[in-house]
Amino acid sequence: MVRALLVRGHQVVAVARSLKRARSMLWFNDVDFFAWDIHCGGPLPGWGSHDALIHLAWPGLPNYRELFHFERNLPGDYDFLSAMIKSGTPKIMVTGTCLEYGMQNGMLSEDMPTMPNNPYALAKDTLRRYLMAMQTTTPFILQWVRLFCMYGEGQSPNSLFAQLDRAIERGDLVFNMSGGEQLRDYLPVEEVVRKLALLIERPDCNGIFNCCSDTPISVRRLVEERVAAKAAYIELNLGYYPYPDYEPMAFWGDTNKTRGIF
Repeated sequence: MVRALLVRGHQVVAVARSLKRARSMLWFNDVDFFAWDIHCGGPLPGWGSHDALIHLAWPGLPNYRELFHFERNLPGDYDFLSAMIKSGTPKIMVTGTCLEYGMQNGMLSEDMPTMPNNPYALAKDTLRRYLMAMQTTTPFILQWVRLFCMYGEGQSPNSLFAQLDRAIERGDLVFNMSGGEQLRDYLPVEEVVRKLALLIERPDCNGIFNCCSDTPISVRRLVEERVAAKAAYIELNLGYYPYPDYEPMAFWGDTNKTRGIF
């Protein structure tokens, strides 16, 4: 995200919760970076003249069923964001999740009802509702961006592509995976942050936005294309893992609302 903003000429203040993460960002030129736990209460130290906040953090993933999403993350994030809004931040972007739509299959559009079915999705959707309620008494722009499936630099080591790449690098002959017939909406992380950078520049855009490709692809085909791109030989052991029970078999995002923005 920092890189995408710098490319577009923005002045950036970047925040992470640990000094280790802070040091990993020091190679960026012209970025004010500091380590701070946003759940410690209040707005960011020294905040005042900034014209937008992009909030990407949410610890504890991908443990979608854990109650800490409600017990710690939700109140901590709401206290932080409400303090930033009350301190005068005019524009807030928060990344939500496609899991807010719950078990609904097919193309998912922003005007559909939310039906979260796990603590993570429910906590995210509740945070959105809190912030939208806050807009009725405090004027600010809220851009709630529902992310779909991502891959690329910085991905979790337990994610599908990261595991596949390690298996190929090791020379494994077999890769265990699910049946692979589920349809998903994938974007490389570079494209995700490009879209976020474009959206934050639009003061006329307030509300809920899907960040997606509008093109469903089966997980099996995605893996096969990755294997072919790396010119690797590895057999896919389909059906080794069960399909996840917290998301539907086939879903992808509708981009009608964001055409002309992204």
